[in-house]
Amino acid sequence: MEAETAGDPMTGLKWTRRTTAKIAVELKMIGINVSQNTVARLLKQLGFSLRVNQKKVARTVNVSPLERDAQFSHIAALRELCAARNVPVISVDSKKKEIIGNFKNAGKTWNREPIAVNDHDFRSESDGVATPFSIYDLRYNTGFVCVGTSYDTPQFAVESIARWWSRQGKRRYPSAQELVILADAGGSNGPRCRIWKYELSKRLCNHYGLTVTVAHYPSGASKWNPVEHRLHSEISKNWAGQPLESLGTILNYINTTTTTTGLKVQSSLVKKKIRKGR
Repeated sequence: MEAETAGDPMTGLKWTRRTTAKIAVELKMIGINVSQNTVARLLKQLGFSLRVNQKKVARTVNVSPLERDAQFSHIAALRELCAARNVPVISVDSKKKEIIGNFKNAGKTWNREPIAVNDHDFRSESDGVATPFSIYDLRYNTGFVCVGTSYDTPQFAVESIARWWSRQGKRRYPSAQELVILADAGGSNGPRCRIWKYELSKRLCNHYGLTVTVAHYPSGASKWNPVEHRLHSEISKNWAGQPLESLGTILNYINTTTTTTGLKVQSSLVKKKIRKGR
């Protein structure tokens, strides 16, 4: 067991990669006849427990901790400056795509009987795929989610931001001449994507006369992007365990997402067909 054992040096908790059945077989080979249930009980007495992998090891390849810290400091200073000057700051990101239909959705709900869903999540049997792109307004603690039915592209990302500005942003910030966007370093809003920059210039700068500043979080640091832990997680909790049977169901769950801290969310269906490969 020594070579198969690992543990936590702080709590003393230990675990082994061998199953109780395999341990019982090996014990029988040396004359100790016990069942796997007895092995499990003895392992618990010895401080062992069933454990899962934990994401605790930070990437060190091609990543400079000093540059990462500098970027976080830059974003923090930028947010403070915008708050002092009444400049709107939004956090944006794509949410996980959801297949539409009677499919299993992770989570639990209070019901007398479990909800019966399809035994396989075949996309060919779905009514399409919902592609949500979210905008979170840090000052007003509000979310705006555009749900598309085609592709998550830079054009769709900017279309969503432009919709937010026309429906909410310019009403809340009538005298604003600047807009600051916090985004992840990859996907449809990545810093190296030319279409993302072109569409921002075309749809926001030229059309509304805004000066747009985009601050990207370092690679692998999306969990610090406010839209992730203040909006996306709350939407996922709101529809947890409920099959997303239609676009109307998805929009309804997004619209009814609230928190005790006052979060309010509005959704918008984007019927425009977005092309890939531009």
